[in-house]
Amino acid sequence: MIQIYHNNRCSKSRQALQELEKSGQAFQVIYYLETPPAKAQLEELIKKLNIKPFELIRKGEKIYTENYKGKTLSDAEWIDAMVENPILIERPIVVSENKAIIARPTERIKEILD
Repeated sequence: MIQIYHNNRCSKSRQALQELEKSGQAFQVIYYLETPPAKAQLEELIKKLNIKPFELIRKGEKIYTENYKGKTLSDAEWIDAMVENPILIERPIVVSENKAIIARPTERIKEILD
């Protein structure tokens, strides 16, 4: 089943949700700020995204600029930072069985739906 890691306060995340609704395919909404992914889940997500943990960080977030900007952390430390502060996780993330994408731009959802 397709999953979307969603933040309803984010316009890009809402757009991605609308695209999934239009697709007619079954999907699950994960409100990751309310139910943050565990460390193992985040590691698996990063693996499916095929990126480094730092690439999943939202660099415009206040918590990033105040606490992490300019710091050199290991992959494990960046993952720990996202587990502790899920607002740092880029959104929206759309996941299928063995692939995940950051749906920015929203058209990238087609990579999951096709």
